[in-house]
Amino acid sequence: MLRVGSKAACMACRNLISTNLGVRYPVPLQKLHSLSRVIHHRYAGNTNPHRTAARYYTSMSRLPMRTPKPPPGSGGHGYQQQRNFWVARLAARLLRLRYILLGSAVGGGYTAKKTYDEWKDMLPDLSEYNWVIPDFVWELSEQIDLDKLAKALPEIEEIAKLLPDFDKIGENFTFLKSLLSSGVSLGSEVKGASGLHLLLETSGDSSLKATDSSLSATQDGSEKQYKKSSDKERVDQLQEELLRTQLKYQRMLERLEKENKELRKVVLQKDDKGIHQRKVKKSLIDLYSEVLDILSDYDSNYNTQDHLPRVVVVGDQSAGKTSVLEMIAQARIFPRGSGEMMTRSPVKVTLSEGPHHVAMFKDSGREFDLTKEEDLAALRHEIELRMRKSVKEGQTVSSETISLSVKGPGIQRMVLVDLPGVISTVTAGMASDTKETIFSISRAYMQNPNAIILCIQDGSVDAERSIVTDLVSQMDPHGKRTIFVLTKVDLAEKNLASPSRIQQIVEGKLFPMKALGYFAVVTGRGSSSESIDSIKDYEEEFFQNSRLLRDGMLKAHQVTTKNLSLAVSDCFWKMVRESVEQQADVFKASRFNLETEWKNNYPRLRELDRNELFEKAKNEILDEVISLSQVTPQHWESMLQKKLWERVSTHVIENIYLPAAQTMDSGTFNTTVDIKLKQWTDKQLPHKALEVAWETLQEEFARFMAEYKGKDQDDIFDKLKEAVKDESIKRHKWNERAMDSLRVIQHNALEDRSITDKPQWDAAIQFMEETLQSRLKDTESVIRDMVGPDWKQRWLNWKNRTPEQHVRNETKNELERLLKLHDDHTAYLANDEVTTVRKNLEGRGVEVDPVLIKDTWHQLYRRHFLQNALSHCNLCKRGFYYYQRHFVDSELECNDVVLFWRIQRMLVITANTLRQQLTNTEVRRLEKNVKEVLDDFGEDMERKTHLITGRRVQLAEDLKKVREIQEKLEAFIEALHKEK
Repeated sequence: MLRVGSKAACMACRNLISTNLGVRYPVPLQKLHSLSRVIHHRYAGNTNPHRTAARYYTSMSRLPMRTPKPPPGSGGHGYQQQRNFWVARLAARLLRLRYILLGSAVGGGYTAKKTYDEWKDMLPDLSEYNWVIPDFVWELSEQIDLDKLAKALPEIEEIAKLLPDFDKIGENFTFLKSLLSSGVSLGSEVKGASGLHLLLETSGDSSLKATDSSLSATQDGSEKQYKKSSDKERVDQLQEELLRTQLKYQRMLERLEKENKELRKVVLQKDDKGIHQRKVKKSLIDLYSEVLDILSDYDSNYNTQDHLPRVVVVGDQSAGKTSVLEMIAQARIFPRGSGEMMTRSPVKVTLSEGPHHVAMFKDSGREFDLTKEEDLAALRHEIELRMRKSVKEGQTVSSETISLSVKGPGIQRMVLVDLPGVISTVTAGMASDTKETIFSISRAYMQNPNAIILCIQDGSVDAERSIVTDLVSQMDPHGKRTIFVLTKVDLAEKNLASPSRIQQIVEGKLFPMKALGYFAVVTGRGSSSESIDSIKDYEEEFFQNSRLLRDGMLKAHQVTTKNLSLAVSDCFWKMVRESVEQQADVFKASRFNLETEWKNNYPRLRELDRNELFEKAKNEILDEVISLSQVTPQHWESMLQKKLWERVSTHVIENIYLPAAQTMDSGTFNTTVDIKLKQWTDKQLPHKALEVAWETLQEEFARFMAEYKGKDQDDIFDKLKEAVKDESIKRHKWNERAMDSLRVIQHNALEDRSITDKPQWDAAIQFMEETLQSRLKDTESVIRDMVGPDWKQRWLNWKNRTPEQHVRNETKNELERLLKLHDDHTAYLANDEVTTVRKNLEGRGVEVDPVLIKDTWHQLYRRHFLQNALSHCNLCKRGFYYYQRHFVDSELECNDVVLFWRIQRMLVITANTLRQQLTNTEVRRLEKNVKEVLDDFGEDMERKTHLITGRRVQLAEDLKKVREIQEKLEAFIEALHKEK
């Protein structure tokens, strides 16, 4: 017990002094704290000090209480003492407040430190993993001012405004829980609203656990509120809430997609411009599209079928196939017509993402900007032209595929094939087999077990009129790869008396056809001038206000072309991943079979396909053309001179020499010769000379192509070389300006009569003698054929004359007697002479026609003339001396030798001129023509296929394509695995 002085302290003083102080000595009252002293003396005479002291002790945190009145019988002593020490009491209370605050701070600090130490002990030691963080992070943390960063962060109140209304969400959860417990199935509706579906799936996360208290607090009130309404009102209210939520999230999604599209566009543009030039990597869908392009042209003898996935778009004519495809491609790219058939051939569209919205054909480098209306119009026109070009004469549709690629920001990656619309009746202007052709094309694409069938049904017409649904049911009876699309739902809702019929269609209950999914879309108001954006807005507005969606006939995930595009793309890539490796194995086996056949049949030959063989043949032909420039000038001139004389010799002898030789004097002879030569030069000679030159060039070209063949010559090129030679010669046209200059040269050469020396004279005589002997030999041969075998041949060879030959022989004998009598007879018989010969023959019993007499005389006189000319030629060999004296005082006239010298000189000069034109101009022009022909043949695949044929060529073609397909498939599979 604590003692103060000699008295025991009161209970109040004992409570103020802690027993832990260990006070063992007496403390006088004067040394106590002033506040303690006041309390001690005040309660010294109190009968119950604890209650009063406790009341005043616990009221120190409030304002000072009003001083209580003294109890009766106290005499007022205590009250007076309290009034005198009010300042001391106030100070004591303030000091007691300081102690309490100080104690609370110390206690709180100790508790916080203890809690921090406990948490710190629970945390793992991460110092061992500091090496994982790069050094630049530590350097960055030293350079960043964290205080400034903390000040830049938003306040807690601003962040709280961005959080969702958890009270409202709690009410939704409570109501959904009550509905689900009452048996109402709302799974699909909630699933359609992507925001609520996400919240339902993550309702067990920690982010929602913080709201458990608020949810439980509002749960009772929400249940009481909704129980008052009927189930129908609850469903209506929930559907409206779902629609509002879906539209809200849809707008948010569209805004985010738009921002993402712009960002991706900027990134892709920067990547295209890139600081470092790097190899452009093709996208995954472009690699896959290349494989499909190769397969579309592949014709294998091993019947390797193309089972790679693609989306096949089929539907009745004017059902909206093209419009759906345009909505997916986000551009009006196809030609349009009012009710008539516009899709006349399959169109393969490869959709991929890119920085710009452009389109491009497989075989063209032009890009069409789909954001510009003029480019869109040009693209539609080009597609229409290609369709019409692919259709053969007499047909309406074609199976030839038009390959088109479309790129743009936000476009789903896939490959679609738009097929001609299925028709029920062949109308005027169509081929009779149009319906069967369309069915066969559709079956060919749909029978691929990995093809995804996008079946388009017009919702504005009666479902019973559809043809395509039966066709799709035949090709995919279980609906494992079919997606059904109902178009023109706006017209269907407006026209149908029973909207539940639409619900039956999209639930797959109206048709026997089965499908993976059912979608309802709106592709505009039917105007071809509508833009894609306006169609999207109209579609969104329609479904927002449509009672089909509001009444639950359509689910939220079954509407809009955007949801359709996402679903088709997911299904396409799923099918690709499941089947592409199997198809790669098929082509690997086909490649092994082809390589084995080549090794067994052509072990020493390289595998050259048709294009490579054409290039090899092209080089050989060009080498042969270049060989023409190596022909010597002497060879050209000798050939030209020989061929030209063979062409004009008959005219010179018959029309110039013979008529001139009939004259009586040399002056008349020279005059006749000059006139005849001038006429010949002006009209015929230049043309004949150019014809000879052109024929000589052709013969030399053909000779070189034939001589080029050796042991390494491939017979597979013969057909191609012959076609190239014929086409080149056909296209080659001689320079017409050369004819005028050649005419002047020939005219000048023929006017010259001056033989300068004896060798020229002797050469002219030799030329004349050879010519006359050749003509005499030909004439005697003709006469022998006319009269038949002579007596020696008849006896030795047992040959007899024919009656005509007998008449000819008798006529010949009679005319020979006439020539012997008149050695200088003219070239023509007079009429009385003809009559005399005929009567003489009739006297011997030979009937003869006057025409036959004249014909026989012509040949006999020619022989007679040539024989005399040869005799004269021998006499003129010694006549050069007389020629120099102009034959003065001489009976010898050798003007015919001068004629033949003029002809010979003209031939030499003409041959030299033609040779210069050939080597300087025509050979080069022919080489140019050959190159042009080869280039044209190289671009004409059909002609190359016709000219280069055989099993060897086809086998090499198949090997090349199978290898290319396999390599591209492997590259695609590798890229596909990397993307995973």
